Amino acid sequence: MTQPAQSSICPRCRSTTVDIRMTSPVPGAWTVYGCNTCSYVWRSTEPAENTDPDRYPEVFRLTPAELAAFEVVPTIPPLRQS
Repeated sequence: MTQPAQSSICPRCRSTTVDIRMTSPVPGAWTVYGCNTCSYVWRSTEPAENTDPDRYPEVFRLTPAELAAFEVVPTIPPLRQS
């Protein structure tokens, strides 16, 4: 199986902060990419709707400005003692 060239643009936020997170132990079988801006992660073997920025569903796209405006999720408080 051949593998597409390294993704350099995140399909979800279109940033260029993409790194290779993992590669298959079988050379060329698959690669896992991850975006350091929006935390989206995808495999090279997924369909174009998940890997191609132009085909990624518009409803799920994010911009770095939207990410900065998201609320911070609070930490989970410690369990109460019984």
